[in-house]
Order: sequence, then structure tokens, then C-alpha cells
Amino acid sequence: MWSGVGVMLISFAYRWLAGREATQASIFALTGLGLAFVIFRFGFSKFASKNINRLDDLESKKVCLFAFQEWKSYPMVAVMIGMGIALRTYLPVPKPYLAVLYEGIGGGLFLSSFLYYRNFLR
Repeated sequence: MWSGVGVMLISFAYRWLAGREATQASIFALTGLGLAFVIFRFGFSKFASKNINRLDDLESKKVCLFAFQEWKSYPMVAVMIGMGIALRTYLPVPKPYLAVLYEGIGGGLFLSSFLYYRNFLR
């Protein structure tokens, strides 16, 4: 799930920067990449590790498909989706600036998803 959403957000960012002049697009893309590493390191990796530890504790029990996150995380996901739609649709935020945010969040999710893969392969 985290990989798919991450790729989707990064693809939005890529499309918004694709028509820009190369130097300008590179600056926005590199800023988004830096933000992705910060979000990964100080945000989503902690959520993923916490979820992995919780799932390891549930290993012997039957769990719901949506148990990869705590139930209390789902309202936050809904708020983030709503904010993303509002930023894209209703607020006059220029697309290159949104690209930085989307690449940052998408990259953070994508990088954090590898923590799940690593745990699964163990």
C-alpha cells in the first residue's frame, strides 16, 4: 500500500514538473527528494517500524487485511487525502510547489515501504 501511494504521489509531482525548464524542474525535484529523506527519517520510518512491531506481536492471531496500520491512523490518512485534494483542486498553490510536497510525502512513503518488505523477507 505504502509503495503504491508513494509511486502515485511521485508520478503527480513528475507530471507537474515535466513541462518546466530543466534547471527549474531540477531545483524543485531535488528539494522534493531532500524532503522525502527527511520525511522518511523523522516521520514515516517511525510509523512503519511501530506498525511492523505491532504486526509481529499479532502474528499468531487472525488479523484483518487493514491491520497493517493502527485503526487510529486511518482518520489521519483521510485528512491527508482531503488536504491533497483541496491543495490540487481548490487552492491556488502553484503546481511546482505542490510537486515538492507530493514528492516529499510520496518519497517518504515509498522509502518506508521497504521496511515492510525487509521484515516480510525475514
